[in-house]
Parts: sequence; C-alpha cells; structure tokens
Amino acid sequence: QVHLEESRGGLVQAGGSLRLSCAASGRIVRINTMGWYRQAPGKQRELVASITSGGTTAYADSVKGRFTISRDNIKNTVYLQMDSLKPEDTAVYYCAFAPRATGLVSPPYWGQGTQVTVSS
Repeated sequence: QVHLEESRGGLVQAGGSLRLSCAASGRIVRINTMGWYRQAPGKQRELVASITSGGTTAYADSVKGRFTISRDNIKNTVYLQMDSLKPEDTAVYYCAFAPRATGLVSPPYWGQGTQVTVSS
C-alpha cells in the first residue's frame, strides 16, 4: 500500500505560478512513476505530467513549456512547478503513483486531490 500526501492548491491570477508537491509513503518500490492527473468541471480526468524514478518526464501538450515536474528520490516526493497559468488549468489535481517505470496509465494509487483555480 502506498499513501500519497498532496500539498494544498490555491487561487492565482492568469500568468501566475503555483507549486504542488506530493510525498509518497508506505510500500514504495524502487522503480516507479509519479505525477499528476487533473479533472476540470465536466471533463474527463487527464494526465498532466509524469516522471519516472530514473528521471524520464512526460507532459500533456497543453502544459508543455509551462509546467515542470521533478522529484526527490530520497524524500520520495514529486513536485509540479506550474508557471504561466491559464484559466484552462483550473481543475482538481490528483497525485498518482504506479509501481513501474513505463508511465502513469491506470495508476493504482492516488492522492486526495487539491483544487487549483486560475482567474482571468
């Protein structure tokens, strides 16, 4: 069992920045992938960004160049730096963990979710 503890989100103006963090605890396997999904009102949950234990990153096209994902393997913590935020980024952001290095498709472990709201 893996527990994911997410930081609080927030309300920011368009063009602003916000940093999210997610700390994993429990039965963490050495080889894994962590990242964030998000779900906007009336839309399906979508993968925003992911990073493997080896440092390989992947981003949704909508956030490339604006968001940066990183991780601290000693602290078992992943970070999402969100810059140049747009109103379209407004969503509940869910941290996720998968016990593999192939990505975050159907991750078995999820954080509680945190609200990010971007005003125009």
